[in-house]
Amino acid sequence: MTIPHTKTICVFCGSSSGKDEFVTKAADKLGKLFVENQWGLVYGGGTTGIMGSVARAVATRGGYVNGIIPEALIHKEQNKINPPTVEEYGQTTVVQDMHTRKRLMGQEADAFVALPGGYGTAEELFEVITWNQLGIHSCPIVLFNINGFYDGLIEWINKAVEQGFIGNGARDIVVVGETAEEVIEKIKEYKVAEGRFTLDWGDQGPKKCDH
Repeated sequence: MTIPHTKTICVFCGSSSGKDEFVTKAADKLGKLFVENQWGLVYGGGTTGIMGSVARAVATRGGYVNGIIPEALIHKEQNKINPPTVEEYGQTTVVQDMHTRKRLMGQEADAFVALPGGYGTAEELFEVITWNQLGIHSCPIVLFNINGFYDGLIEWINKAVEQGFIGNGARDIVVVGETAEEVIEKIKEYKVAEGRFTLDWGDQGPKKCDH
């Protein structure tokens, strides 16, 4: 039986485990804290790598998990030998394309967290940052900076602010947590950044978030 949840957190992360074993442990701890806070998970639907770790951490503790995966990626991002079960990874929603995957994740999410990952993780992260800046949503966006993984990205953001490409207020669209506990705290304490655009997007994009 799935534990009722009050929020759904969208997690972006790699379908690979990477070379730092601590990342997998941190993903498991984050998933555990989601359940303790009665938060559910929406993510990219993979069962391998960091994706699989965070999904298992939530689902095996009775938490809500919705993995949204394009049909073309099933054989790449899910374990071919052991197909996913609801008990281990939560429910799986299969869609036709990447655009639908991202739109559905965004519509369900009350906050976004980026763990270590590659190109796909970065692409998903920057899209929701842009959505926030444009006023499509106002949900928390947290970098889980495990062992300094995102130090270079944080430096780039600061440089872009310094050079005038990102407004001072918009810098606060993205916040940083160094531990799983800090990520939870950053979501709870998130304040909508100043300097965002207040455009009328109608029914497009994900939902607004209340804080």
